[in-house]
Amino acid sequence: MLKNNRFLLKILLLFVLIIFTGCSSARISERERNERTAKITAFYKSWKGTRYRLGGTTKSGVDCSALMQHLYKEKFSKKLPRTTKNMAQEGEKIKKPNCWEVGDLVFFKIGWRKTHHVGVYLGNNKFMHASTSKGVVISEMDSYWNNHFWQVRKVL
Repeated sequence: MLKNNRFLLKILLLFVLIIFTGCSSARISERERNERTAKITAFYKSWKGTRYRLGGTTKSGVDCSALMQHLYKEKFSKKLPRTTKNMAQEGEKIKKPNCWEVGDLVFFKIGWRKTHHVGVYLGNNKFMHASTSKGVVISEMDSYWNNHFWQVRKVL
């Protein structure tokens, strides 16, 4: 009987740990989420449709990492490295999708050479990025993007 109670206690403790083990960093408030969303939306409106240009850093042509540099500098006073590869080492890696927040960087590896690509997470399974075919757009994390997903990093 005592052995059985210890076993049940261990199971109960394990269950409690699983339930309460959540995101490694604290969730942001609804107010902060709304503020970030408003800043990113305003930024998107001014860059929407800007064509993609590898190495580009202006509204006449921008690549994904330069777009993120502009966004974070202009809206969050945060300096990011110039390359996607270096951005992918910034901040904290977030493993669980339910822990992603508006403003987190979303990274992908695309093609046989595994080229790195970056965007900013907007919530509701959407992200903003500089697409090679459509320019600056908001995309869904659909099957294409999920197949190339690499990681999410919290930098704010």
